[in-house]
Amino acid sequence: MTKKILKGIVTSAKNNKTIVVEVERKFKHPFYEKVIKRSKKYHAHDEKNKFKEGQKVSIIECKPYSKKKTWQVIEK
Repeated sequence: MTKKILKGIVTSAKNNKTIVVEVERKFKHPFYEKVIKRSKKYHAHDEKNKFKEGQKVSIIECKPYSKKKTWQVIEK
């Protein structure tokens, strides 16, 4: 099974080795056919604390590091 890769913007980097990434997606409403934007926040593991707020990053699924943290940063 392939791992999911998502792209988003870092919204918080206050925690040690953890960042919060906001991922936005667009889809068309099935009946009204209007394009709708939805966003979701993911906690991701950042081993070296090198990412700051406002940066664009890619995250990949991984084994659980904690209760909420099941994603890992792969690149800028």
